[in-house]
Amino acid sequence: MPFLALRFHADAAAAQRWIDALIEVGALSVDVADSGAGTGAESSVYDDPSGAERGVLWPRSWLTALFAAGSDVEGAMTAAAHAIGGTRPPHLIEQVPDADWVRATQAQFGPLRVTDKLWIVPSWCAPVDPQAVNIRLDPGLAFGTGSHPSTGLCLRWLAQKLKRGASVLDYGCGSGVLAIAAAKLGAASVAGVDIDVQAIAASRANAEANGVAATFGLPDDPSAAGPFDVVLANILADPLELLAPLLAFRVCTGGTIVLSGILEPQAAALIAVYSRWFNIEVWAKEEGWIALAGRRCAT
Repeated sequence: MPFLALRFHADAAAAQRWIDALIEVGALSVDVADSGAGTGAESSVYDDPSGAERGVLWPRSWLTALFAAGSDVEGAMTAAAHAIGGTRPPHLIEQVPDADWVRATQAQFGPLRVTDKLWIVPSWCAPVDPQAVNIRLDPGLAFGTGSHPSTGLCLRWLAQKLKRGASVLDYGCGSGVLAIAAAKLGAASVAGVDIDVQAIAASRANAEANGVAATFGLPDDPSAAGPFDVVLANILADPLELLAPLLAFRVCTGGTIVLSGILEPQAAALIAVYSRWFNIEVWAKEEGWIALAGRRCAT
């Protein structure tokens, strides 16, 4: 069925109050985006612990509230403004035509080339190269379809550097894509951990769909105790810094750690932290994101 979309700008201080108020007055959903996205005013704000603690949002957000067709959107806007004690900002109301949303979503995701011999392939697509290592993976509840540069960097490292027979830990497994790639590329044993039970469930389902053996659980799961030949952690810079001793403990002497989810300006600080245990350096970079890789020292 068709919908009505209410769109307007909101400052960071008011954005969350607008979202809550719009849901209360009947909005089916509210999407929040950077008002400056795609321009020189774009703001790189990511959902990491430090940002969450400070309540950091984009300085100016573009809100899109979706209403059922026939709704009194103007009245809802007035009621929401009254609820937050503000005035109605300039806004647009547009019709969103009916569509096959499943097909529209699927059209956004096609086979993704990581290297010539490693591809991520949604279930509704045929492999481009049937002889390549093809990971069957659909977008879902957990982060990690391979399309984000930080995930792609880790996948490229696995494709180029992983030795057959290695033991691998994917710390912060998300969809399980890195663990599945490691298994398909010849790892002898693979484990993945996450703090999100939905991610664990998604990883298990994805591993089964790909016919690979991997164990997934919470970070304190015995299967993740290690030590491992390779530990991959594609998270964000702040948690990577906090987790440094724990991750180092899980890498065997002479083993390798691969860290991603790091913006270029954050690399030097993380190298300094991890140099206590590893000979570590920038391995590769893409679109402002970098991956670090290092070998575990004997002491």
